Amino acid sequence: MIDDAVLDFSAGSLTLLNAILAVVMFSIAIDLKLSDFKVLARSPKPVLVGLASQFLLLPALTYLLVIVAQPRPSVALGLMLVAACPGGNISNFITHRAGGNAALSVSMTAIATVGAILLTPLNIAFWGSLYAPTAEILRATSIDPVSIAVTVGLMLVLPLVLGILLNARRPDLTARIRPPLQYLSMGIFLAFIAIALVSNWGLFLTFGPAIAGLVIVHNALGLGGGYALATLAGLSPFDRRAVTIETGIQNSGLGLVLIFSFFGGLGGMAIVAGFWGIWHAISGLALASLMRRTEAAR
Repeated sequence: MIDDAVLDFSAGSLTLLNAILAVVMFSIAIDLKLSDFKVLARSPKPVLVGLASQFLLLPALTYLLVIVAQPRPSVALGLMLVAACPGGNISNFITHRAGGNAALSVSMTAIATVGAILLTPLNIAFWGSLYAPTAEILRATSIDPVSIAVTVGLMLVLPLVLGILLNARRPDLTARIRPPLQYLSMGIFLAFIAIALVSNWGLFLTFGPAIAGLVIVHNALGLGGGYALATLAGLSPFDRRAVTIETGIQNSGLGLVLIFSFFGGLGGMAIVAGFWGIWHAISGLALASLMRRTEAAR
């Protein structure tokens, strides 16, 4: 049974994943300047809509999906946990490819990452407690919101702050290292996910087909919900593309870290996060190729 399955993921692998995600976050942060946040402070509407889409709308849509689909408890909690994570690091690259507001996307990733210290554990606890089967897992699991906040802070927020500071003090250096570091870090991250997939191939073959459909629907809800909210809020097509992609591209790598740190690598949760890590890249790049066919009005 998938609720009893545990993925093969050593403590060393978890430490390596933490380090990889920190480097990926750092590679994004060196694209940021403090002036970017001043611009957003003068015109905060797109960021506020994006954060509402990510931390309010997506978890609510996820809860509705769980109520309708009634998946196994560990799968349901995996969907909720992924929805509680901030935007994924590849969202910035995909937004750029889609012809959307890449500066808005990078800033949203940064702000959502900081906000995740508080909002990620709150969303997991709140939505997980509303559904009886997932509430039972939460009761049986020793989860300290402070520990989750510390994990998110060390893995994502610290590299973010260091990257912004380096860009402010040595822009010449960040200009040289930015392109190779971004491609190298993403390549290493994708290779790590691929190796983890191969190591647990039997479990993915056994349980994957049942979960794949849920992940695809879940991801479509994220993309569709982000687009709908941005449209209702009256954002320009340029900003709308960034909000859409930022909502549909979740930091499943962070999800895996939390699953193995606090849930003992519970099979359903880990397989959901693993599939998310693969599928959102496919769906995001496919959507970006469609969006690029028309230029977005600003």
